Amino acid sequence: MSAGSGPRLARSLAAPAPGWTAEADAIVVGSGIAGLTAALELRTHVPRVLLVTKGRLLSGSTVWAQGGIAAALHPSDSPEAHLADTLAAGGGLSDPEAVQVLVTEGPERVRELVARGAVFDKAADGDIALTREGGHRADRIAHAGGDATGAEISRALVAQIEAVRHDPGIEVVENALVLDVLTTMPMGGRDGSKESGARACGVTLHVRGTGSRDGVGAVLAPAVVLATGGIGQVFRSSTNPAGATGDGIAAALRAGAVLGDLEFVQFHPTVLWLGTGAKGQVPLISEAVRGEGALLLDVDGHRFMPAVHELAELAPRDVVAHAIQRQMAVTGADNVLLDARHLGREFLRARFPTINRRLLEAQIDWSEEPVPVSPAQHYHSGGVVTDLDGRSSVDGLYAVGEVACTGVHGANRLASNSLLEGIVFAYRAARDIAARFDAGELKPGEPAERPGGSGLVAAAARSRIQKVTSAGSGVIRSARSLAEVDERLAAVRADAHLADEVMAEPQAAEWETTNVHQVARALTRAAALREETRGGHYRTDFPKPVEAWKRRVQVWLDADGVLQAG
Repeated sequence: MSAGSGPRLARSLAAPAPGWTAEADAIVVGSGIAGLTAALELRTHVPRVLLVTKGRLLSGSTVWAQGGIAAALHPSDSPEAHLADTLAAGGGLSDPEAVQVLVTEGPERVRELVARGAVFDKAADGDIALTREGGHRADRIAHAGGDATGAEISRALVAQIEAVRHDPGIEVVENALVLDVLTTMPMGGRDGSKESGARACGVTLHVRGTGSRDGVGAVLAPAVVLATGGIGQVFRSSTNPAGATGDGIAAALRAGAVLGDLEFVQFHPTVLWLGTGAKGQVPLISEAVRGEGALLLDVDGHRFMPAVHELAELAPRDVVAHAIQRQMAVTGADNVLLDARHLGREFLRARFPTINRRLLEAQIDWSEEPVPVSPAQHYHSGGVVTDLDGRSSVDGLYAVGEVACTGVHGANRLASNSLLEGIVFAYRAARDIAARFDAGELKPGEPAERPGGSGLVAAAARSRIQKVTSAGSGVIRSARSLAEVDERLAAVRADAHLADEVMAEPQAAEWETTNVHQVARALTRAAALREETRGGHYRTDFPKPVEAWKRRVQVWLDADGVLQAG
Protein backbone atom coordinates (compact mmCIF):
# COMPACT_ATOMS: atom_id res chain seq x y z
CA MET A 1 0.00 0.00 0.00
CA SER A 2 1.65 3.22 -1.15
CA ALA A 3 1.12 6.86 -0.26
CA GLY A 4 -1.54 8.80 -2.10
CA SER A 5 -5.14 7.96 -2.79
CA GLY A 6 -6.84 5.23 -0.81
CA PRO A 7 -10.40 4.01 -0.31
CA ARG A 8 -13.44 6.23 -0.59
CA LEU A 9 -15.21 6.92 2.73
CA ALA A 10 -18.51 8.62 3.43
CA ARG A 11 -18.31 12.33 4.28
CA SER A 12 -21.32 12.14 6.60
CA LEU A 13 -23.40 9.59 8.47
CA ALA A 14 -26.73 8.54 7.03
CA ALA A 15 -29.25 10.05 9.43
CA PRO A 16 -32.71 11.68 9.48
CA ALA A 17 -32.84 15.42 8.97
CA PRO A 18 -32.53 17.34 12.26
CA GLY A 19 -35.91 17.68 13.94
CA TRP A 20 -34.82 20.55 16.16
CA THR A 21 -32.14 23.23 16.26
CA ALA A 22 -30.36 25.00 19.11
CA GLU A 23 -27.58 27.54 19.36
CA ALA A 24 -24.52 27.99 21.58
CA ASP A 25 -21.23 29.84 21.54
CA ALA A 26 -19.15 26.74 22.19
CA ILE A 27 -19.93 23.02 22.16
CA VAL A 28 -17.89 20.53 24.17
CA VAL A 29 -18.35 16.87 23.25
CA GLY A 30 -17.30 14.44 25.99
CA SER A 31 -17.28 14.30 29.79
CA GLY A 32 -13.88 12.88 30.65
CA ILE A 33 -11.15 14.98 32.26
CA ALA A 34 -10.57 16.95 29.04
CA GLY A 35 -14.22 17.66 28.26
CA LEU A 36 -15.17 18.60 31.82
CA THR A 37 -12.14 20.88 32.16
CA ALA A 38 -12.87 22.60 28.85
CA ALA A 39 -16.53 23.12 29.77
CA LEU A 40 -15.75 24.52 33.21
CA GLU A 41 -13.16 26.92 31.82
CA LEU A 42 -15.35 28.04 28.92
CA ARG A 43 -18.34 28.68 31.20
CA THR A 44 -16.55 31.62 32.80
CA HIS A 45 -15.48 33.19 29.50
CA VAL A 46 -18.21 32.73 26.85
CA PRO A 47 -21.95 33.33 27.27
CA ARG A 48 -23.41 29.95 26.22
CA VAL A 49 -21.67 26.59 26.58
CA LEU A 50 -23.23 23.25 25.64
CA LEU A 51 -21.67 20.11 27.15
CA VAL A 52 -22.70 16.96 25.31
CA THR A 53 -21.92 13.50 26.67
CA LYS A 54 -22.64 10.12 25.18
CA GLY A 55 -23.81 8.58 28.44
CA ARG A 56 -24.11 10.07 31.90
CA LEU A 57 -21.65 12.68 33.12
CA LEU A 58 -19.81 10.03 35.13
CA SER A 59 -18.94 7.89 32.14
CA GLY A 60 -16.09 7.64 29.67
CA SER A 61 -12.51 6.45 29.97
CA THR A 62 -11.32 8.81 32.72
CA VAL A 63 -13.38 6.94 35.32
CA TRP A 64 -11.45 3.76 34.54
CA ALA A 65 -7.95 5.28 34.88
CA GLN A 66 -6.23 3.40 37.70
CA GLY A 67 -2.60 4.39 37.92
CA GLY A 68 -2.60 8.14 38.34
CA ILE A 69 -1.58 11.47 36.86
CA ALA A 70 2.06 12.33 36.22
CA ALA A 71 3.56 15.70 37.19
CA ALA A 72 6.81 16.98 38.65
CA LEU A 73 5.41 17.84 42.08
CA HIS A 74 8.29 16.79 44.34
CA PRO A 75 11.20 19.18 45.01
CA SER A 76 13.67 16.50 43.92
CA ASP A 77 11.92 16.16 40.56
CA SER A 78 11.75 18.70 37.72
CA PRO A 79 9.81 19.43 34.53
CA GLU A 80 13.08 18.89 32.65
CA ALA A 81 13.36 15.33 33.99
CA HIS A 82 9.72 14.68 33.14
CA LEU A 83 10.35 16.04 29.65
CA ALA A 84 13.33 13.73 29.16
CA ASP A 85 11.33 10.65 30.19
CA THR A 86 8.42 11.62 27.93
CA LEU A 87 10.69 12.15 24.92
CA ALA A 88 12.44 8.84 25.56
CA ALA A 89 9.13 6.97 25.61
CA GLY A 90 7.93 8.74 22.46
CA GLY A 91 10.38 6.95 20.20
CA GLY A 92 11.77 10.11 18.64
CA LEU A 93 8.40 11.39 17.39
CA SER A 94 7.19 13.50 20.32
CA ASP A 95 7.01 17.23 19.65
CA PRO A 96 9.45 18.76 22.18
CA GLU A 97 7.49 22.03 22.27
CA ALA A 98 4.24 20.22 23.10
CA VAL A 99 5.99 18.14 25.77
CA GLN A 100 7.49 21.32 27.24
CA VAL A 101 3.99 22.76 27.58
CA LEU A 102 2.78 19.55 29.22
CA VAL A 103 5.51 19.27 31.86
CA THR A 104 5.77 22.97 32.74
CA GLU A 105 2.04 23.68 32.98
CA GLY A 106 1.13 20.26 34.38
CA PRO A 107 1.95 20.81 38.07
CA GLU A 108 -0.27 23.91 38.24
CA ARG A 109 -3.13 22.08 36.55
CA VAL A 110 -2.84 19.25 39.11
CA ARG A 111 -2.97 21.77 41.94
CA GLU A 112 -6.09 23.23 40.35
CA LEU A 113 -7.63 19.74 40.41
CA VAL A 114 -7.04 19.71 44.15
CA ALA A 115 -8.65 23.15 44.40
CA ARG A 116 -11.65 21.79 42.50
CA GLY A 117 -12.04 19.09 45.14
CA ALA A 118 -10.00 16.11 43.91
CA VAL A 119 -8.55 14.22 46.89
CA PHE A 120 -5.25 12.49 46.18
CA ASP A 121 -3.61 9.94 48.47
CA LYS A 122 -1.28 11.52 51.00
CA ALA A 123 2.21 10.61 52.15
CA ALA A 124 3.20 10.51 55.83
CA ASP A 125 4.26 14.19 55.70
CA GLY A 126 0.84 15.24 54.41
CA ASP A 127 1.95 16.01 50.86
CA ILE A 128 0.55 14.19 47.84
CA ALA A 129 1.91 10.63 47.76
CA LEU A 130 3.93 9.93 44.62
CA THR A 131 4.82 6.61 43.06
CA ARG A 132 6.60 5.41 39.93
CA GLU A 133 5.44 3.71 36.73
CA GLY A 134 7.12 2.31 33.65
CA GLY A 135 9.38 4.75 31.77
CA HIS A 136 9.58 7.24 34.66
CA ARG A 137 12.92 7.66 36.40
CA ALA A 138 11.39 9.50 39.35
CA ASP A 139 8.41 9.13 41.66
CA ARG A 140 5.92 11.56 40.08
CA ILE A 141 2.62 9.66 39.81
CA ALA A 142 -0.13 11.12 42.01
CA HIS A 143 -2.94 8.68 42.72
CA ALA A 144 -6.26 8.58 44.53
CA GLY A 145 -8.07 5.79 46.31
CA GLY A 146 -5.04 3.61 45.74
CA ASP A 147 -5.98 2.65 42.19
CA ALA A 148 -9.06 4.77 41.53
CA THR A 149 -7.49 8.04 40.37
CA GLY A 150 -9.69 8.55 37.34
CA ALA A 151 -12.84 7.91 39.33
CA GLU A 152 -11.86 10.50 41.93
CA ILE A 153 -10.93 13.15 39.35
CA SER A 154 -14.20 12.53 37.51
CA ARG A 155 -16.15 12.79 40.77
CA ALA A 156 -14.59 16.14 41.60
CA LEU A 157 -15.09 17.66 38.13
CA VAL A 158 -18.65 16.35 37.77
CA ALA A 159 -19.45 17.88 41.17
CA GLN A 160 -18.25 21.22 39.79
CA ILE A 161 -20.53 20.82 36.76
CA GLU A 162 -23.48 19.81 38.94
CA ALA A 163 -22.94 22.91 41.06
CA VAL A 164 -23.52 25.13 38.03
CA ARG A 165 -26.00 22.92 36.15
CA HIS A 166 -28.76 25.52 36.58
CA ASP A 167 -26.51 28.35 35.42
CA PRO A 168 -28.06 29.72 32.18
CA GLY A 169 -24.52 29.97 30.78
CA ILE A 170 -24.05 26.20 30.57
CA GLU A 171 -26.31 23.38 29.45
CA VAL A 172 -25.59 19.66 29.85
CA VAL A 173 -27.09 17.18 27.41
CA GLU A 174 -26.60 13.55 28.48
CA ASN A 175 -27.20 10.38 26.48
CA ALA A 176 -26.37 12.18 23.24
CA LEU A 177 -24.29 10.72 20.40
CA VAL A 178 -22.68 13.34 18.16
CA LEU A 179 -23.08 12.30 14.54
CA ASP A 180 -21.23 14.86 12.44
CA VAL A 181 -19.39 18.14 12.76
CA LEU A 182 -21.18 20.74 10.65
CA THR A 183 -19.05 22.89 8.33
CA THR A 184 -19.83 26.07 6.45
CA MET A 185 -18.86 25.04 2.94
CA PRO A 186 -17.38 22.18 0.90
CA MET A 187 -13.68 21.61 1.32
CA GLY A 188 -10.74 19.92 -0.31
CA GLY A 189 -6.99 19.85 -0.33
CA ARG A 190 -4.44 18.40 2.03
CA ASP A 191 -5.12 20.83 4.83
CA GLY A 192 -8.72 20.60 3.78
CA SER A 193 -10.88 23.30 5.14
CA LYS A 194 -8.27 25.97 5.77
CA GLU A 195 -7.37 26.18 2.09
CA SER A 196 -11.00 26.44 1.01
CA GLY A 197 -12.17 28.67 3.87
CA ALA A 198 -14.58 26.17 5.42
CA ARG A 199 -14.96 26.16 9.18
CA ALA A 200 -16.83 24.29 11.88
CA CYS A 201 -20.23 25.72 12.75
CA GLY A 202 -21.86 23.12 15.00
CA VAL A 203 -22.79 19.45 15.26
CA THR A 204 -25.65 17.10 14.57
CA LEU A 205 -26.48 14.75 17.41
CA HIS A 206 -28.94 12.10 18.48
CA VAL A 207 -30.37 12.44 21.97
CA ARG A 208 -31.87 9.41 23.68
CA GLY A 209 -34.59 10.21 26.19
CA THR A 210 -37.60 12.36 26.79
CA GLY A 211 -38.14 16.06 26.78
CA SER A 212 -38.01 18.80 24.18
CA ARG A 213 -34.68 17.59 22.80
CA ASP A 214 -34.64 14.00 21.67
CA GLY A 215 -34.00 12.28 18.37
CA VAL A 216 -31.69 13.88 15.81
CA GLY A 217 -31.07 17.61 16.14
CA ALA A 218 -28.53 20.26 15.23
CA VAL A 219 -26.68 22.64 17.52
CA LEU A 220 -25.02 25.61 15.83
CA ALA A 221 -21.91 27.16 17.38
CA PRO A 222 -18.73 28.80 16.04
CA ALA A 223 -16.49 26.62 18.25
CA VAL A 224 -16.65 22.83 18.67
CA VAL A 225 -14.37 21.00 21.12
CA LEU A 226 -14.04 17.24 20.60
CA ALA A 227 -13.14 15.42 23.81
CA THR A 228 -14.60 12.06 22.84
CA GLY A 229 -11.81 9.75 24.03
CA GLY A 230 -10.35 6.75 22.30
CA ILE A 231 -10.92 3.98 19.77
CA GLY A 232 -10.88 0.87 21.96
CA GLN A 233 -13.92 -0.77 20.36
CA VAL A 234 -12.13 -0.86 17.01
CA PHE A 235 -10.39 -3.90 18.52
CA ARG A 236 -11.81 -7.15 19.83
CA SER A 237 -10.65 -6.57 23.39
CA SER A 238 -9.76 -3.31 25.10
CA THR A 239 -9.57 -1.67 28.49
CA ASN A 240 -11.76 1.13 27.10
CA PRO A 241 -15.48 1.34 27.89
CA ALA A 242 -18.08 0.24 25.35
CA GLY A 243 -18.64 3.83 24.22
CA ALA A 244 -15.08 4.25 22.91
CA THR A 245 -16.01 3.81 19.26
CA GLY A 246 -13.80 6.51 17.74
CA ASP A 247 -16.73 8.90 17.23
CA GLY A 248 -14.68 12.10 17.46
CA ILE A 249 -11.89 10.95 15.15
CA ALA A 250 -14.36 9.73 12.54
CA ALA A 251 -16.47 12.90 12.72
CA ALA A 252 -13.35 15.07 12.39
CA LEU A 253 -12.15 13.03 9.42
CA ARG A 254 -15.51 13.44 7.67
CA ALA A 255 -15.38 17.19 8.36
CA GLY A 256 -12.05 17.51 6.56
CA ALA A 257 -9.63 17.53 9.53
CA VAL A 258 -6.14 16.09 9.23
CA LEU A 259 -5.40 13.07 11.42
CA GLY A 260 -1.96 11.98 12.55
CA ASP A 261 -0.08 9.11 14.24
CA LEU A 262 -3.08 6.78 13.88
CA GLU A 263 -0.82 3.73 13.66
CA PHE A 264 0.52 4.22 17.18
CA VAL A 265 -1.82 2.18 19.33
CA GLN A 266 -0.77 1.41 22.86
CA PHE A 267 -1.56 -2.11 23.98
CA HIS A 268 -1.48 -2.32 27.77
CA PRO A 269 0.91 -5.15 28.66
CA THR A 270 -0.95 -6.49 31.69
CA VAL A 271 -4.66 -6.96 31.08
CA LEU A 272 -6.40 -9.76 32.95
CA TRP A 273 -6.54 -12.78 30.64
CA LEU A 274 -10.06 -14.17 30.75
CA GLY A 275 -9.74 -16.85 28.07
CA THR A 276 -9.68 -16.95 24.28
CA GLY A 277 -13.35 -15.95 24.01
CA ALA A 278 -13.00 -12.69 25.94
CA LYS A 279 -14.03 -9.55 24.07
CA GLY A 280 -15.26 -6.04 24.79
CA GLN A 281 -13.93 -4.19 27.84
CA VAL A 282 -11.50 -6.24 29.91
CA PRO A 283 -9.96 -5.30 33.31
CA LEU A 284 -6.40 -3.99 33.30
CA ILE A 285 -3.86 -4.59 36.01
CA SER A 286 -2.34 -1.16 36.52
CA GLU A 287 1.27 -0.49 35.66
CA ALA A 288 1.55 0.82 39.21
CA VAL A 289 1.49 -2.82 40.36
CA ARG A 290 4.81 -3.32 38.58
CA GLY A 291 5.88 0.04 39.95
CA GLU A 292 5.44 -1.43 43.43
CA GLY A 293 7.58 -4.45 42.55
CA ALA A 294 5.44 -7.10 40.83
CA LEU A 295 7.33 -9.29 38.34
CA LEU A 296 6.50 -10.75 34.94
CA LEU A 297 6.99 -14.48 34.44
CA ASP A 298 6.21 -16.71 31.50
CA VAL A 299 4.03 -19.78 32.04
CA ASP A 300 7.17 -21.80 32.89
CA GLY A 301 7.99 -19.41 35.74
CA HIS A 302 10.88 -17.69 33.92
CA ARG A 303 11.37 -13.96 34.50
CA PHE A 304 12.12 -12.54 31.03
CA MET A 305 12.08 -8.72 31.21
CA PRO A 306 15.62 -8.16 32.65
CA ALA A 307 17.07 -9.56 29.42
CA VAL A 308 14.90 -7.22 27.33
CA HIS A 309 15.40 -3.76 28.87
CA GLU A 310 17.49 -2.11 31.58
CA LEU A 311 14.31 -1.08 33.41
CA ALA A 312 12.97 -4.64 33.26
CA GLU A 313 9.27 -4.65 34.25
CA LEU A 314 9.31 -0.83 34.33
CA ALA A 315 10.31 -0.44 30.68
CA PRO A 316 7.98 1.66 28.48
CA ARG A 317 4.68 -0.03 27.73
CA ASP A 318 5.38 -0.80 24.08
CA VAL A 319 8.59 -2.59 25.03
CA VAL A 320 6.81 -4.67 27.68
CA ALA A 321 3.82 -5.48 25.44
CA HIS A 322 6.01 -6.63 22.57
CA ALA A 323 8.21 -8.66 24.91
CA ILE A 324 5.14 -10.40 26.35
CA GLN A 325 3.83 -11.13 22.86
CA ARG A 326 7.18 -12.67 21.85
CA GLN A 327 7.41 -14.70 25.06
CA MET A 328 3.91 -16.03 24.50
CA ALA A 329 4.99 -17.15 21.03
CA VAL A 330 8.04 -18.92 22.52
CA THR A 331 6.00 -20.83 25.09
CA GLY A 332 2.94 -21.33 22.90
CA ALA A 333 0.76 -19.90 25.67
CA ASP A 334 -2.04 -17.33 25.46
CA ASN A 335 -0.77 -15.39 28.47
CA VAL A 336 2.09 -14.69 30.84
CA LEU A 337 1.95 -14.26 34.61
CA LEU A 338 2.15 -11.20 36.85
CA ASP A 339 3.59 -12.24 40.20
CA ALA A 340 2.74 -9.93 43.11
CA ARG A 341 2.66 -12.58 45.84
CA HIS A 342 5.75 -11.22 47.62
CA LEU A 343 3.99 -7.86 48.17
CA GLY A 344 1.60 -9.46 50.65
CA ARG A 345 -2.17 -9.63 51.02
CA GLU A 346 -2.59 -6.56 53.22
CA PHE A 347 -0.47 -4.31 51.01
CA LEU A 348 -2.24 -5.43 47.83
CA ARG A 349 -5.65 -4.93 49.39
CA ALA A 350 -4.82 -1.44 50.70
CA ARG A 351 -2.82 -0.13 47.72
CA PHE A 352 -4.96 -1.64 44.95
CA PRO A 353 -8.47 -2.10 46.32
CA THR A 354 -10.23 -1.92 42.95
CA ILE A 355 -7.92 -4.43 41.28
CA ASN A 356 -8.07 -6.69 44.33
CA ARG A 357 -11.87 -6.69 44.19
CA ARG A 358 -12.00 -7.45 40.47
CA LEU A 359 -9.52 -10.30 40.82
CA LEU A 360 -11.50 -11.83 43.66
CA GLU A 361 -14.61 -11.58 41.47
CA ALA A 362 -12.66 -13.61 38.90
CA GLN A 363 -11.78 -16.06 41.70
CA ILE A 364 -8.10 -15.07 41.73
CA ASP A 365 -6.28 -14.41 45.00
CA TRP A 366 -3.17 -12.63 43.80
CA SER A 367 -1.53 -12.85 47.20
CA GLU A 368 -1.48 -16.63 46.69
CA GLU A 369 -1.11 -17.09 42.92
CA PRO A 370 0.25 -15.18 39.91
CA VAL A 371 -2.27 -13.36 37.74
CA PRO A 372 -2.67 -14.46 34.08
CA VAL A 373 -2.21 -11.39 31.85
CA SER A 374 -1.79 -10.54 28.17
CA PRO A 375 -1.70 -7.31 26.12
CA ALA A 376 -4.95 -5.60 25.01
CA GLN A 377 -5.71 -2.27 23.36
CA HIS A 378 -5.49 0.51 25.91
CA TYR A 379 -4.67 3.95 24.48
CA HIS A 380 -4.42 5.66 21.12
CA SER A 381 -1.49 8.05 20.72
CA GLY A 382 -2.83 9.40 17.42
CA GLY A 383 -5.91 11.40 16.56
CA VAL A 384 -6.95 14.81 15.28
CA VAL A 385 -3.81 16.84 14.62
CA THR A 386 -3.81 20.01 16.72
CA ASP A 387 -1.55 22.89 17.58
CA LEU A 388 -0.59 23.83 21.14
CA ASP A 389 -3.99 25.45 21.69
CA GLY A 390 -6.03 22.48 20.52
CA ARG A 391 -6.86 23.93 17.10
CA SER A 392 -7.36 21.37 14.31
CA SER A 393 -6.89 22.05 10.59
CA VAL A 394 -10.61 22.94 10.42
CA ASP A 395 -11.09 26.46 11.73
CA GLY A 396 -13.30 26.46 14.83
CA LEU A 397 -12.84 22.74 15.45
CA TYR A 398 -10.74 21.84 18.51
CA ALA A 399 -9.68 18.46 19.90
CA VAL A 400 -8.42 17.69 23.40
CA GLY A 401 -7.59 14.54 25.33
CA GLU A 402 -7.17 11.14 23.72
CA VAL A 403 -9.02 12.12 20.55
CA ALA A 404 -6.30 14.69 19.81
CA CYS A 405 -2.81 14.31 18.39
CA THR A 406 -0.94 17.11 20.17
CA GLY A 407 2.50 15.62 19.54
CA VAL A 408 3.06 14.87 23.24
CA HIS A 409 3.01 11.09 22.97
CA GLY A 410 4.78 10.53 19.68
CA ALA A 411 5.05 6.81 19.00
CA ASN A 412 4.21 5.75 22.55
CA ARG A 413 2.56 7.40 25.55
CA LEU A 414 4.51 7.56 28.78
CA ALA A 415 2.50 6.10 31.65
CA SER A 416 0.05 8.49 33.36
CA ASN A 417 0.68 11.33 30.91
CA SER A 418 -2.81 10.94 29.45
CA LEU A 419 -4.80 12.56 32.27
CA LEU A 420 -2.24 15.34 32.41
CA GLU A 421 -2.42 15.96 28.67
CA GLY A 422 -6.20 16.09 28.87
CA ILE A 423 -6.31 18.76 31.53
CA VAL A 424 -3.37 20.86 30.24
CA PHE A 425 -4.55 21.14 26.64
CA ALA A 426 -8.25 21.43 27.51
CA TYR A 427 -7.36 24.47 29.59
CA ARG A 428 -5.35 25.96 26.71
CA ALA A 429 -8.11 25.27 24.17
CA ALA A 430 -10.74 26.92 26.37
CA ARG A 431 -8.58 29.99 26.86
CA ASP A 432 -7.88 30.20 23.11
CA ILE A 433 -11.59 29.98 22.27
CA ALA A 434 -12.37 32.67 24.85
CA ALA A 435 -9.70 34.98 23.44
CA ARG A 436 -10.88 34.47 19.87
CA PHE A 437 -14.50 34.94 20.91
CA ASP A 438 -13.66 38.26 22.59
CA ALA A 439 -11.69 39.34 19.50
CA GLY A 440 -14.66 38.61 17.23
CA GLU A 441 -12.79 35.88 15.33
CA LEU A 442 -15.35 33.15 16.08
CA LYS A 443 -18.70 33.93 14.51
CA PRO A 444 -21.77 31.82 13.70
CA GLY A 445 -21.86 30.18 10.28
CA GLU A 446 -24.43 28.54 8.05
CA PRO A 447 -24.02 24.74 7.62
CA ALA A 448 -23.50 23.52 4.05
CA GLU A 449 -24.03 20.05 2.67
CA ARG A 450 -20.75 18.26 2.00
CA PRO A 451 -20.04 16.33 -1.20
CA GLY A 452 -18.90 12.73 -0.94
CA GLY A 453 -22.11 10.99 0.10
CA SER A 454 -23.36 9.53 3.34
CA GLY A 455 -22.64 6.09 4.78
CA LEU A 456 -23.91 3.51 7.20
CA VAL A 457 -22.44 0.18 8.32
CA ALA A 458 -24.73 -2.45 9.83
CA ALA A 459 -24.20 -3.05 13.54
CA ALA A 460 -24.04 -6.77 12.80
CA ALA A 461 -20.68 -6.19 11.08
CA ARG A 462 -18.95 -4.80 14.15
CA SER A 463 -17.63 -8.08 15.56
CA ARG A 464 -16.17 -8.96 12.14
CA ILE A 465 -14.49 -5.54 11.87
CA GLN A 466 -13.02 -5.93 15.37
CA LYS A 467 -11.77 -9.45 14.73
CA VAL A 468 -10.15 -8.54 11.42
CA THR A 469 -8.51 -5.38 12.79
CA SER A 470 -7.21 -7.14 15.92
CA ALA A 471 -5.69 -9.96 13.88
CA GLY A 472 -3.86 -7.85 11.30
CA SER A 473 -3.55 -4.33 12.72
CA GLY A 474 -3.04 -5.33 16.36
CA VAL A 475 0.06 -5.74 18.51
CA ILE A 476 2.18 -7.23 15.70
CA ARG A 477 1.77 -6.24 12.04
CA SER A 478 3.23 -6.90 8.59
CA ALA A 479 2.57 -5.80 5.03
CA ARG A 480 0.72 -9.04 4.44
CA SER A 481 -1.48 -8.75 7.53
CA LEU A 482 -2.30 -5.11 6.87
CA ALA A 483 -3.16 -5.76 3.23
CA GLU A 484 -5.50 -8.53 4.34
CA VAL A 485 -7.17 -6.20 6.87
CA ASP A 486 -7.61 -3.56 4.18
CA GLU A 487 -9.12 -6.06 1.76
CA ARG A 488 -11.53 -7.49 4.31
CA LEU A 489 -12.60 -4.09 5.60
CA ALA A 490 -13.23 -2.99 2.01
CA ALA A 491 -15.67 -5.88 1.69
CA VAL A 492 -17.83 -4.53 4.52
CA ARG A 493 -20.84 -2.72 3.09
CA ALA A 494 -20.69 0.96 3.97
CA ASP A 495 -24.00 1.78 2.29
CA ALA A 496 -26.24 -0.46 4.39
CA HIS A 497 -28.95 2.20 4.42
CA LEU A 498 -29.33 1.76 0.66
CA ALA A 499 -29.28 -2.04 0.62
CA ASP A 500 -32.63 -3.81 0.85
CA GLU A 501 -31.01 -7.10 1.82
CA VAL A 502 -29.05 -5.65 4.77
CA MET A 503 -30.87 -5.23 8.06
CA ALA A 504 -29.75 -1.75 9.11
CA GLU A 505 -31.44 1.51 10.00
CA PRO A 506 -29.84 4.84 10.93
CA GLN A 507 -29.57 4.44 14.69
CA ALA A 508 -26.95 4.48 17.46
CA ALA A 509 -25.47 0.98 16.96
CA GLU A 510 -25.09 1.54 13.21
CA TRP A 511 -23.61 5.02 13.60
CA GLU A 512 -21.05 3.74 16.10
CA THR A 513 -20.19 0.79 13.85
CA THR A 514 -19.70 3.15 10.91
CA ASN A 515 -17.25 5.15 13.02
CA VAL A 516 -15.42 1.96 14.04
CA HIS A 517 -15.15 0.93 10.39
CA GLN A 518 -13.84 4.30 9.20
CA VAL A 519 -11.25 4.53 11.97
CA ALA A 520 -10.09 0.96 11.28
CA ARG A 521 -9.62 1.77 7.59
CA ALA A 522 -7.66 4.97 8.29
CA LEU A 523 -5.51 3.34 10.98
CA THR A 524 -4.69 0.36 8.76
CA ARG A 525 -3.67 2.64 5.91
CA ALA A 526 -1.33 4.64 8.16
CA ALA A 527 0.19 1.43 9.59
CA ALA A 528 0.80 0.06 6.10
CA LEU A 529 2.64 3.22 5.08
CA ARG A 530 5.02 3.21 8.06
CA GLU A 531 7.60 0.60 7.04
CA GLU A 532 9.48 0.38 10.30
CA THR A 533 9.01 -0.55 13.95
CA ARG A 534 8.67 2.34 16.38
CA GLY A 535 6.85 2.71 19.70
CA GLY A 536 3.37 1.22 19.59
CA HIS A 537 3.78 0.21 15.92
CA TYR A 538 5.52 -3.17 15.49
CA ARG A 539 6.21 -4.62 12.03
CA THR A 540 7.68 -8.11 11.70
CA ASP A 541 8.83 -7.31 8.15
CA PHE A 542 10.50 -4.07 9.30
CA PRO A 543 11.60 -4.93 12.86
CA LYS A 544 13.79 -1.87 13.48
CA PRO A 545 13.28 1.89 13.49
CA VAL A 546 14.29 3.71 10.29
CA GLU A 547 15.66 7.26 10.47
CA ALA A 548 13.76 8.30 7.34
CA TRP A 549 10.49 7.48 9.12
CA LYS A 550 11.14 9.85 12.01
CA ARG A 551 8.16 11.88 10.89
CA ARG A 552 4.39 11.94 11.27
CA VAL A 553 2.10 10.02 8.92
CA GLN A 554 -1.02 12.06 8.23
CA VAL A 555 -4.32 11.03 6.65
CA TRP A 556 -7.28 13.10 5.47
CA LEU A 557 -10.26 12.93 3.13
CA ASP A 558 -10.39 14.96 -0.04
CA ALA A 559 -13.58 16.66 -1.20
CA ASP A 560 -14.90 13.43 -2.72
CA GLY A 561 -14.19 11.34 0.38
CA VAL A 562 -11.07 9.62 -0.96
CA LEU A 563 -8.64 8.81 1.86
CA GLN A 564 -5.30 10.50 1.28
CA ALA A 565 -2.09 9.84 3.21
CA GLY A 566 1.42 11.16 3.37
